[in-house]
Parts: sequence; C-alpha cells; structure tokens
Amino acid sequence: MSADEKTVTNEVTSTMTAAEQAAQHGLIRVGARPSFGSYLKQAWARRDFAYELAKSRLQASNQRNRLGMLWVVIKPTMNALMYGFIFGILLGGSRGPDFPSFVVIGVFLFEFFTGSANSGAKSITGNVALVQSLSFPRITLPIAAVVQQFLTLVPMLVVMFIYVTVLGTTPKASWLMIIPLLVLFSMFNMGVALVCARLTVHVRDFTQILPVITRVLFFTSGVLFPIDRVLNAFPGLVRLFDFHPIYQTLLLARGSIMDGTEYQYPGFYWIVLSAWAVVMLVGGAIYFWAAEERYGRVD
Repeated sequence: MSADEKTVTNEVTSTMTAAEQAAQHGLIRVGARPSFGSYLKQAWARRDFAYELAKSRLQASNQRNRLGMLWVVIKPTMNALMYGFIFGILLGGSRGPDFPSFVVIGVFLFEFFTGSANSGAKSITGNVALVQSLSFPRITLPIAAVVQQFLTLVPMLVVMFIYVTVLGTTPKASWLMIIPLLVLFSMFNMGVALVCARLTVHVRDFTQILPVITRVLFFTSGVLFPIDRVLNAFPGLVRLFDFHPIYQTLLLARGSIMDGTEYQYPGFYWIVLSAWAVVMLVGGAIYFWAAEERYGRVD
C-alpha cells in the first residue's frame, strides 16, 4: 500500500464512529442485548444456576430458625388450620361441611401467585450487586424467584391434600389433574413475575402498589367465596369471570379435588387458561428482554 493510500485509509478510519469501527472488526458492545432467540438459549443454558439459586434461597430463608426447613410444612399447616377454622367453621358453617376445603384450596394456590408476583418484582432491584458484577441473562433472576415459590408450594400441596382428605373429601383419579393445572398456573405466574420485575426497575414505587393489587385480586378471584353465589344478581358480571385466569385456576383445582356437582367446571376453562398462560409467559419474556440493557444500570 502506497503512502497516499495509507493516508486515505487513516482519514476514513478517523471519521468512523467507535460503533462503526467495532462493527468493522467484529466487536460486540459489553452488555448489549442479544436477539430474543439467542437470549432464551443463554437463559436455558443457565437453568441449573436458576434452580440452585432458588433452592439455596429457600434453605437460607429458614436456616436461622430452630426447626429449619420444617417451617416449609409447618407454616402452610398453620395457615390451613387458621383459614379453615375462621372462614370454614365460624363464617361458613351454613355453606356446607366442605367449605373449609374450599377456602384452603383457594388460599394455598393464591399464595403461589402472590409470592411469584412479589418475589419477581424484587428479583432485579434486590440483586443489584449480582446484576452489576456478572454478565448473564437477567431473566434467570425472576425465573429463580418463581421456582423458589414453586418449591415452597410443593409441601403446601401435600398438606392441602391431607387436609381435604381429613375433612371428608374422597381421593380420586381426578386429583392428578392438579399436575397440568400447576404447569399452566406456573407459566402464568412466570409471565406476571417478568412483567413485575421490569416495572419495578422503571418505577421503584411499584413494590408499594403491588400488595394493594394482590389484595384486590384476593377478594375478587373467588378465594374465599363462590363468585356465582355472591354476584348472582349480576349475571353479566359473573360471565366476565369465565375469562379470569386466577378464578379459573381455583375453580379447576376445586373441581378436580372436591366432591359434589356444584364444583364442576366448563371444559373450555382449560382452553382459556392455557391461552392466558402462553400469552403471559411469551409476552412477559419479550417485555422483560426488551429492557435487558437497562438492568445492568440499576442504581
């Protein structure tokens, strides 16, 4: 190359931006957001990290207690006794002997939703040091938060089945329907956690608003009472609950576990809940991924 050609090359190079020069040499900006497909592959490659993080935090949450991990079982048992006695016996005696089981199923499953939303909301802002010091797909943090809540739910389900059996519910094959139901509900909760995680990064006060939202949902999702009986004077409003994902989850769980024709559910509820689960999971993942570069600048 002649001296003139070198001069021209140097002049062209000097006029190029840093980004253009990096692209010319195949360099990638640190913390740059990958494509959505590549992002999901990176997250899947770190699935063991997400699981171990969830398990270690579950163990650490009870490590200082004298009974340790036994509290994972003791706490839901106490909740079952409390809710079953207060709402089932004191307030629900006139609603039938199976009302305590009705309440316990609703409360236990709704706690899974509440725990997923709350822990997901804090998964990024509560791990600032980890987010700023290591390079990894940030989506693994809200995923780990939901996995932790699911691990907490498993012993609660054991207690729930024991509780409803003691109260007179007959074990039957339909109890196995709780497995696909939990798969769909976990997908839905994962999408909710991803949305809450990003919203909290943008609006820190969202963690103060979220408990109000979950409390409203608690009283409007049929956790403590049958919607069709309370709102029987408003049939149009009752029909809206055919598309309420949390209400549908509770109704499907009660219909699969409890005895009695009054707990039968429309078959299309499975279709609607499946649609909710897929839309929330995919939409939440895309919404969270779109702000991936923002999470490394959490302050």
